[in-house]
Amino acid sequence: MLFHSSLRQELARSFGATLVVLATVVMTMTLIRTLGQASRGSFNPSDVTLVMGYTVLAYMPTILTMSLFISIFATLSRMYRDSEMVIWFTSGRGLSSFLKPLFQFAWPVLLVVMALALLVLPWSNQRIEILKEQYEKRGDIERVQPGQFQESAGGKRVFFVEKDASGKLSGSNVFIATSENGKETITSARSGRIQREGQDRFLLLSNGQRLENPIGKGELKISEFEEYRIKVGQDMLPITDEFAPVNTLPTLDLFKKLTLPNLAELSWRFGLILAAFNFVILGIPVSSVNPRIGRSFNLVFSLFAFILYNNLLNLGQNWIATGQFSFGGFMLSLHGGALALGLCWLAKSHNNWTLHSLAKLRPSLPRKTSP
Repeated sequence: MLFHSSLRQELARSFGATLVVLATVVMTMTLIRTLGQASRGSFNPSDVTLVMGYTVLAYMPTILTMSLFISIFATLSRMYRDSEMVIWFTSGRGLSSFLKPLFQFAWPVLLVVMALALLVLPWSNQRIEILKEQYEKRGDIERVQPGQFQESAGGKRVFFVEKDASGKLSGSNVFIATSENGKETITSARSGRIQREGQDRFLLLSNGQRLENPIGKGELKISEFEEYRIKVGQDMLPITDEFAPVNTLPTLDLFKKLTLPNLAELSWRFGLILAAFNFVILGIPVSSVNPRIGRSFNLVFSLFAFILYNNLLNLGQNWIATGQFSFGGFMLSLHGGALALGLCWLAKSHNNWTLHSLAKLRPSLPRKTSP
């Protein structure tokens, strides 16, 4: 059918262009933020690309929803501007007739949003947390960077190496400050190298001195050495699963234990799906513009509505987690209310209802006649 095919073709072009632009903007912003986190030591700088990719995957449901909403608005508002809507209206097509071709175009996008929200989103968050934990629990030697003070994984040692001669096996002007076993020690040496013995590694220091200060006592012991050996631990500390953030748990695991944090996370994931569905309906009445006035106001209003909806999703997640709202009450209020608003607005635009016309539809009360 000409009506359906022409509408879907234009939607496809607009959706593709919008998706490319939004994805590029989000990737650029994510890259800047990821580089900032890497510079603060949140994760390994060599994992910047991986973290950026996982983060963009987590944002993809919102990006796809926004791209779909903007493409619907751009297509329908263009039809109003070029008076193409008048042709379809005079041929017997109302605004409600746009629902079928829009959902025929949008259902693959809605399925992708569902898969991303329920399956890919927790997986990508989990991969980011694993990368952060691996970098946080790396061994002492992996933390050493030439020219920088680095703290050990347990927080009991501070390392400094002025120059790294060959990889991380040796260095010059080594400084180590420790606080353990009831005493503070400061060790400095002109050079040092790594020696492996099985799973353990030792730091061999040459030509240095060592200061020991028992905590709580006024004693200070200074000693010089030609060679001194310090155990610096294994290659990497083991990674434990004692605590897993809620946003990394699979959706089925959230259903198995319906605590407040789990319900809050479920409201976010299912909220992304329901929001995408509602925006398909809201896109029809929002795009109704007067060609003589322009579509700037409607565009600003559409973007404001999208931002408001997503902010309410975030607020609702916090409200459910703190017990201020129930899961069912919030989902019904926000998503059910948005659906009812979209359908009522669509019915008003489809039937050209006004306050004056609605007043005429009210049944008139019978007049009392005097005897």
